[in-house]
Amino acid sequence: MPAIERIIPYEPTLFTMKLDPVLKTTYINSRRYLGNKYKLLPFITSVVAENCENVNTVADIFAGTGAVASAFTDKQLITNDNLYSNYICHVAWFSPVSYSKSKIEQLIASYNLLIVKTDNYMSNNFADTFFSRDDCRKIGYVREDIETRFANGGINERERALLITSLLYAADKIANTCGHYDAYRQGIEFEKSLEMSVPLPYNRLNRKNACYNEDTNDLVKRISADLVYIDPPYNSRQYCDAYHVLENIARWKKPNVSGVACKMDRTKLKSNYCTNKATETFEDLIKNIESRYILLSYNNMAQKGNGRSNAKISDEDIMRVLSAKGEVKIFTQDYKPFSAGKSDIENNEERLFLCICKPKQCEIIQSPLNYTGGKFKLLNQILPHFPKQINTFVDLFCGGCNVGVNVDADRVIFNDIIRILLDVYKTFMNLGSKHVLRMIAEVIEQYGLSRSTEHGYEFYDCESSAGLGNFNREPFLKLRADFNVKSLDYSYYIMLYVLIVYAFNNQIRFNSKGEFNLPVGKRDFNDKMKSKLCAFIDRLQDGQYKFTCKDFREAIDMDKLTENSLVYCDPPYLITCATYNEQDGWNEKSERDLLELLDKLNERRIKFALSNVLASKGKTNEILTEWLSKRNYRTIHLDYSYSNSNYQTKNKTDSADEVLIVNY
Repeated sequence: MPAIERIIPYEPTLFTMKLDPVLKTTYINSRRYLGNKYKLLPFITSVVAENCENVNTVADIFAGTGAVASAFTDKQLITNDNLYSNYICHVAWFSPVSYSKSKIEQLIASYNLLIVKTDNYMSNNFADTFFSRDDCRKIGYVREDIETRFANGGINERERALLITSLLYAADKIANTCGHYDAYRQGIEFEKSLEMSVPLPYNRLNRKNACYNEDTNDLVKRISADLVYIDPPYNSRQYCDAYHVLENIARWKKPNVSGVACKMDRTKLKSNYCTNKATETFEDLIKNIESRYILLSYNNMAQKGNGRSNAKISDEDIMRVLSAKGEVKIFTQDYKPFSAGKSDIENNEERLFLCICKPKQCEIIQSPLNYTGGKFKLLNQILPHFPKQINTFVDLFCGGCNVGVNVDADRVIFNDIIRILLDVYKTFMNLGSKHVLRMIAEVIEQYGLSRSTEHGYEFYDCESSAGLGNFNREPFLKLRADFNVKSLDYSYYIMLYVLIVYAFNNQIRFNSKGEFNLPVGKRDFNDKMKSKLCAFIDRLQDGQYKFTCKDFREAIDMDKLTENSLVYCDPPYLITCATYNEQDGWNEKSERDLLELLDKLNERRIKFALSNVLASKGKTNEILTEWLSKRNYRTIHLDYSYSNSNYQTKNKTDSADEVLIVNY
């Protein structure tokens, strides 16, 4: 036991002793923290009050200090943060577990009277850096004493959390920093001493409150709430770097530290939201949230600050991802951003993106096949132009099925001339997701292909930026060779799907002999692909879907369609150079025949919608332009250019004039 002076041991008989009159109290927002939303609470609560109905459960899943959660203590709360130093504070502030206030007061009073003379983990590693040696000794002693009392049953989980929270707040208040722990100021005198305060949690907390310390993307797959509030990191500044000292104290695992800033190993605490994976990670998060409302905080730093301060997720991607989930409203308020530089950044706003989520069965899902020219990224522009009531929807050139599978119709007919593509879909629908996943796993295991989700890239001696092609090349070629001689059955189509997943750009291509001939790609069957596949299969099994394989000229039985039917056409584009246009796959005759078919539909008062391009990379679709000039159809110009295709172009800035043409 360290040598100490003036310590008051905690004993139950001391509950009634008169406390030091200078014993202070502290509240949840008495702490410095980057991105703290305390000053924005009136803005946030007003948006919720005016736009969200019957909110009884609120999940704050990047909770930080818990400031936003504190504005909803009249609700059932779910809080989460990947930093344990934040999580333990959430337990203190929001846990419904009862505790002894007098016990907490007595212990904090005794801790404040401590004078510790012996070194410990804190003083050995942090003396005269962020804290003085004396304060390091005291912090180390108090933290060890809290853990000992908890292990011996002297305090319960909530009491432990309250004491640790008090210690963290007290340490942060005297820390020799500018608000974070990336560095400390050198050559100064330590004028303040550690003084703990009594935390004052909220009264009458909901008995179902829950606090988590998990990866947010994993957690949302297991929870649900009426309102999910999201405040992810905006830029490349990792919170585990900024608060490593407090995280170390909270966890109390006593790891080795290194460098001038005395940092522990934080590899497992790094957030993808601070990296180039931010958009992909955000999309996965939103897709798996089960809630009626999603409220996202994200400022408009974009490229206004220095490199580390710039936002990682673009507004375009935010809108695309949220729009797939439901209706989006944007609210703004001026704010002063944190910047490590001296630049005077003007016209910055804190934005709240409120997504009013569609019912689960109406959520927009993505095809598991990366089909060239697929319309997934355009769905939020296309679907609002479709009629509200559709009895039969014909997806005449279904391709990846992105459109038809997301249309609200009594029944959907998928048609395409590529039979093997339709057979893959029918295999998925007939087998179900559980059986399909098992068969996929068997193929991957049989051929020795990578599973980076389970083992990571290092296991395969590969880096994420370079991909897994070097490892997968030989097993992929073996699988491709076996597939090209295999007979047609369910396993054949599962093998094809695995080939597509592991192929270049996840594309589909067969040579003139009918053999799959794409080379190996960079990626494998990861969690994102698994999620897309399962959602797609579940949707197919829940709805009224039929598959036909006919030339478009013969696929429509007009006698079975009515004025409440809609025929959607997404043909190969005549003036582009995509794979499906190779070898005269779509020519001028095909274009004219399709336009004639649309005229016949119009004569029968059957609604149609045509996706196409009027111009692209210096070319103009003269046939389509002339046809439109002589008819009274409505042309809707869409805002999008294909940049993620498997063919090359020198001028990627020359966007196509993408249009949707309708006769209603």
